[in-house]
Amino acid sequence: MDNVKYLRRVLFTGATVFGFSALLLIISPSLFNELLGISSTPELDWAMRMIGLTLVALAGNMMSVSLRGKGEAVLFSARVMAISAAGLGVLTLLIPVETLTWFDYAYAGVGFGFSLAYIIGLVRSSKYF
Repeated sequence: MDNVKYLRRVLFTGATVFGFSALLLIISPSLFNELLGISSTPELDWAMRMIGLTLVALAGNMMSVSLRGKGEAVLFSARVMAISAAGLGVLTLLIPVETLTWFDYAYAGVGFGFSLAYIIGLVRSSKYF
């Protein structure tokens, strides 16, 4: 499979995962916080809903690029997402709680997994970094 097609699939899958995360953040931010091991407050729930709305925009952009973007746009988005997904994994592991939950590790793993998937596609491409 050519690498742009591979990266389109990664972007599409990432858009789907972020879309579900966005819905959970908008509908039930306190559940998301609980899964992360963070105590909810009305202020934190509001902030998480704001993040959820931002993720809707990100998921929509990723979906658009995956379906309609030209090759260069796919490669550019993959570069951005490789860094962002790794950052998500790192920040998830740095949540200021006494003990990380199973969800923290799983969520970090999703971030690192997507970062790795993007990097694999970019390295296989002649136009990486």
